Amino acid sequence: MKIKLFVLGLTIGAVAVVQPLSAVTATSNVTVSCTVSATAKLSVGVTTLTFPNADPDTTSSIAATEGAVSISAKAKTGTGSNVTLTLLAGTDLTSGTDTIAISNVTWTVSGTGFAAGTMNKTVAQSVATWANSGERTGTQTFALANSWSYPTGSYSATATYTLTAP
Repeated sequence: MKIKLFVLGLTIGAVAVVQPLSAVTATSNVTVSCTVSATAKLSVGVTTLTFPNADPDTTSSIAATEGAVSISAKAKTGTGSNVTLTLLAGTDLTSGTDTIAISNVTWTVSGTGFAAGTMNKTVAQSVATWANSGERTGTQTFALANSWSYPTGSYSATATYTLTAP
């Protein structure tokens, strides 16, 4: 009888070890959220452009002394939205009462999404455009059409870059 009880106890112990113990689990959810707002950041390599004096017979287009102007434009916007970088001159080039039409200043470009253009004082001109959030880097090289008809003087105008991320 003791042997039977011993074997029975041993059998029950072996069965208990082989069968897995029931696991208890509990779950809980957490909501993760963030807000991404439209943002724009613009960096232009120079703040002054200088066109030196040159003989119109030998130099029909005067390059800016500063050379290529580096531009870095970064923007966050909605999917499918267009980011635009424009340039608008405030006035024609002026020296006292004398003027040179700002449309005599043109630019060429390098960089994906950048476009060549001509300065304008009434309509902002496109410098770069792209779809969706991202960053664009490029250069803009300015030139002034040279002419014998320009009155002598020291001319200036201000132009404004605008980066828009709707």
